[in-house]
Amino acid sequence: MAIDMNVHELLVIGDSDLLIHQVQGEWAVKNPKITPYVQYIQKLCKRFRRIEFRHTPRIQNELADALATIASMIKHPDTSYIDPLDIEVKEQPVHCSHVEAEPDGLPWYFDIKKYLETGDYPENATLNQKKSMRVALNFFAVGNPL
Repeated sequence: MAIDMNVHELLVIGDSDLLIHQVQGEWAVKNPKITPYVQYIQKLCKRFRRIEFRHTPRIQNELADALATIASMIKHPDTSYIDPLDIEVKEQPVHCSHVEAEPDGLPWYFDIKKYLETGDYPENATLNQKKSMRVALNFFAVGNPL
């Protein structure tokens, strides 16, 4: 995409120190499956006046991972212009607080939270509902919110 947009200088930030050093030719490529990819990237590098590769630890790359996930989920128009995306980084986690209550007046996560706390399924839960409740093992409580 950078080549198609006539970018002349490029900063590539990656979370794989190994791949960055391999692309720069500083470290040998030992995995034969990766060799063609590294060679292709090295070939593409020649099309830029200046290209820099910079490593960022994976823990500091969470925003880029989130953006990549979002980008893979939306269809972009076939144009060279994409509206910019404004991102505000919060100091503390933001929890969803716009979910309306269920007809019984309890929040959607009530049964999941109770299952996490007590290990008990809701009364009259079917086998499928019990199986779905085990998804709760992927949730955790942060104070009161789930």
